[in-house]
Amino acid sequence: MAVASKTRNMLENLVREGSFKWLIGNRGPFDDELEEMERSPSAPTNWIPELSPIANVVVRRCSKILGVPTTELCKGFSAEASESIKHPSRYARNFLEYCSFRALALSTQVTGHLADKKFRRLTYDMMLAWEAPASDSQPLLNLNEDVSVGIEAFSRIAPSVPIIANVIISENLFEVLATSTGGRLQFSTYDKYLSGLERAIRKMRTQSESSLLSAVRSSRGERILEVDGTVTTQPVLEHVGISTWPGRLILTDHALYFEALRVVSYDKAKRYDLSDDLKQVVKPELTGPWGTRLFDKAVFYKSISLSEPVVIEFPELKGHSRRDYWLAIIREILYVHRFIHKYQIKGVKRDEALSKAVLGILRVQAIQEISSAPLRSEGLLMFNLCDQLPGGDLILETLANMSTVSELNRSNTSKSGGGMYSISALDMISNLGFAFGTSSNNSVEAGLAVGEVTVGQLTSLERAVKESKNNYEKVAQAQATVDGVKVEGIDTNVAVMKELLFPMMELGKWLLSLALWEDPLKSLGFCVVFTYIICRKFGHYFLELLWDGREMLQQKRR
Repeated sequence: MAVASKTRNMLENLVREGSFKWLIGNRGPFDDELEEMERSPSAPTNWIPELSPIANVVVRRCSKILGVPTTELCKGFSAEASESIKHPSRYARNFLEYCSFRALALSTQVTGHLADKKFRRLTYDMMLAWEAPASDSQPLLNLNEDVSVGIEAFSRIAPSVPIIANVIISENLFEVLATSTGGRLQFSTYDKYLSGLERAIRKMRTQSESSLLSAVRSSRGERILEVDGTVTTQPVLEHVGISTWPGRLILTDHALYFEALRVVSYDKAKRYDLSDDLKQVVKPELTGPWGTRLFDKAVFYKSISLSEPVVIEFPELKGHSRRDYWLAIIREILYVHRFIHKYQIKGVKRDEALSKAVLGILRVQAIQEISSAPLRSEGLLMFNLCDQLPGGDLILETLANMSTVSELNRSNTSKSGGGMYSISALDMISNLGFAFGTSSNNSVEAGLAVGEVTVGQLTSLERAVKESKNNYEKVAQAQATVDGVKVEGIDTNVAVMKELLFPMMELGKWLLSLALWEDPLKSLGFCVVFTYIICRKFGHYFLELLWDGREMLQQKRR
């Protein structure tokens, strides 16, 4: 009773004296909840002295979602967590993660949770609380102004909801979202991103439930991920040999389909397999009229099942962003199936791997919708990124070898809201209303460990990603050092030649930009002017030839 009375008095004094003003400001978003906590008869037991005010607010929300008193959450954490995780220096942040993961595992089972403003605010406030979890934390935010979160908090909380992010790409995703706000993520941007995700999910669900390719897809349970070529202003062209046809391009989680457009309907779809091991080659390609290689706007596909390669072109006036997007998502499906074949992944783990690829494509679609800047899609797709990173093979090997039984034994089922792990990608897909493959949609029942993030420590996957990125930074620094030595020392003559050739290099870059039609008006003007010059030149010679011929005829007559 003495401890409870002391806690109540401390809470009342803090509110009465305005000690929360740095946090709540003038009727800030936490103001009502803090006052409600102060008035509640259970305030002495629900207020956790080790936590900061904002962390207490977040834990209280989690308690309401789970229907469990805060005291029971404390007991559950004490029972499940190891002694190192419960150490006083780490207790506040680890307990916050424990409550957050449990609440999110339950919240994500609600249909349409991404459209719920309370859910969006909760996930963002979890990040805010993660940055200042302890009662002795320095005030890191002023809610009178625009609050923001850093990359570390985002990379810790966001992957606990697999549709929002995953461990491998979370830092790249954060950099894209925070690029216009000085490296800190504001709620307005985060809210737009989740809105974009919700629309991308609705679009994919509608496409997969449509009759499009229904007879072809039903045998494998394929789901449509993207469709293009249905709008006349954004056509898709298929080049096979010397023939070219416009049509509709469809990507599923197993293959690429092209339906050639005829007068009033589409031809039977051609299937370009991405799931079987057919030695496929998918790469960027140049196209142009009459077989010329002028425009960098196409994707090249080749496999041992085809007699000749196929080139899919994505015409557009400026740049090649459509091609880059399609190249990335096609490769993502190809790479995930290569991963499955290489490590002989079957059953639920196979569906889990496919789910990760699908969620990545949904994230890219959401970012495309809210961002006007050019996007490097491959940096947001985990299997694309692992193909590029030094040590990417180690990440994939770790992903394949992640123990299923031992992790299940260390965690309670995510469906019941218990455990030290976040939910899995396959559970996330199931909660969103999709079903991939033939395995059970309940990954816990099928024997798959939950999530990529665990309370208070790094998983083997997180450690592999961190090591790979450190190696990448070392390689980049070493290359920069080598380049610097070349310029400063041994290769001084080369540096001088580069300076002398600088105007020519700039001219080359300018001509390349014209060839790529990065600025359509400049490219068109260049073509017109150059055509005029050529015509004038040949016209001059032609007139001289006619004049000489006339004089020769006159001399003969004489």
